[in-house]
Amino acid sequence: MSFKISSLALAVATLSTVSIANAAGLDRSTQPSWAFTEQGTFAYVEHVTIDPTIEGKDNAKVATTDANFTAGRNVPDMADDYQFLNFGAKADVNDTISVGAFFDQPWAADVEFSGDNNFVGAPTSIVNGIYAQAAAGLQNAGIALPVTNATELQTAISTIQNQVNAGQAQLEAANTQLARAQAALAANPALAPVLTPQITALQQGIAAGTTQVAAGNQAVKTLSTAQAASQNLSKVTGATNVSVSSQNFTGLLGVKLGEKKNIQIYGGPTIQRLEGDVHLRGNAYKTASGYDASIARNTDYGWMAGIAYLKPEIALKAALTYRSEIDHDTTTYENFPALAARGLPTQGTNEITITTPKSVNLDFQTGLNPTTLLTAKARWVPWSDFAIKPKIYNAAAIASGNGDLNLLDYSKDAWTAEVGLGKKLSPQLAISGAVGYDSGAGNPITSLGPVEGNWNVGLGAKYNLTPEWAISGGVKYLMFGDAKAKLPDGSIVGDFQDNDGWVYGVRLSYQKK
Repeated sequence: MSFKISSLALAVATLSTVSIANAAGLDRSTQPSWAFTEQGTFAYVEHVTIDPTIEGKDNAKVATTDANFTAGRNVPDMADDYQFLNFGAKADVNDTISVGAFFDQPWAADVEFSGDNNFVGAPTSIVNGIYAQAAAGLQNAGIALPVTNATELQTAISTIQNQVNAGQAQLEAANTQLARAQAALAANPALAPVLTPQITALQQGIAAGTTQVAAGNQAVKTLSTAQAASQNLSKVTGATNVSVSSQNFTGLLGVKLGEKKNIQIYGGPTIQRLEGDVHLRGNAYKTASGYDASIARNTDYGWMAGIAYLKPEIALKAALTYRSEIDHDTTTYENFPALAARGLPTQGTNEITITTPKSVNLDFQTGLNPTTLLTAKARWVPWSDFAIKPKIYNAAAIASGNGDLNLLDYSKDAWTAEVGLGKKLSPQLAISGAVGYDSGAGNPITSLGPVEGNWNVGLGAKYNLTPEWAISGGVKYLMFGDAKAKLPDGSIVGDFQDNDGWVYGVRLSYQKK
């Protein structure tokens, strides 16, 4: 039986274009292997728009454990819309050899918070904490000076500095008196009964005064450091935002084996470019508020390989594809204003390695009858192996007693699955539908992508303009799982519920068998 329904495959493939794996908020692309296993000469260009809505509540207690979370202020939609373009082409050199080249954008993030909440502006709670710590230090030192704001902090610094200056002047006068008394005693030992008690008293007073002046100088130094940190943090403006982008170029070579050429083995190199920026703002990030990191653009290399079983007469295709991880050895510029409170450097450029994750992809389709096509696919990405650990950020975490911390990581691997049906309505028109599931990468999860996977449903259609040229379109609705947003130290900073998103895709394709 021969179904001859390859056009259905393209209709469903259009839907696959918008079947984006949203685990971790970074994974946005399917594998180009679906196009490479098409018959004959095949080329396409597609445009995808992703429109998510992710909103929720911040933590009224700023950053606590999950058990102590209290819903606070509204957090408006923090997920920006984004668009990207994919394209590629393949050709059969003969009945055995195939070649192809493909461009896609697999890893990306576009996040920007807004409104009046803990993810926007200066970290007022942290600044107030600096004042409270300064006041406690003065109290422990027996200095009764209030410190609740910037003005009082400056007053405390000026008052103690004036006291230090006065004490230093008294020490100088006492040292002068001591020197005169010691000289008089040396010139006339008979004056010992009178001068010795004076000398002893002066020495004791000088010792006590020296201790007091040293303590005052230390207090001024500590308060000045706190002042620098509070001033730096008070100047923090804007909102938390993140931007990550990547581009892949993959070249594939395939060989068909067997008497009927039903088995195809394929593989080839991948060139990947990656860059990004991270800006943390607001009370949610505690002392990390005001932190900036810019990941320099870097190009590195990986590979893709797979095996497929093809039976065109019944539209059967099963493909297993592996895409390798790619290590990006690049540099990152960091700015960490809160480190001024510890007298540490606040800026620096350091080397960093960011490894984009590998993935395993299974694609399947088969004809059920001459006008109906069944499709299924599954995908695994080990997000638990992924981490971004800038040097200054990690060093600050260790110095704070939080241990070794990543700026971004995930607790679980992500699985996605999808099942679809395609129907040929006429020689020119085919439609398709699919339902899918994405497990997500953990919950609680990073505040920069607070969703726990999604359930999704979509529709696609393909219309043949000519026997070779076709235009396809698809739309998908995603229902995101509720998630708590956490910091790298485990503190809960938000709760994001009842969110969803839309994905739209359009493709122009050419195929000649």
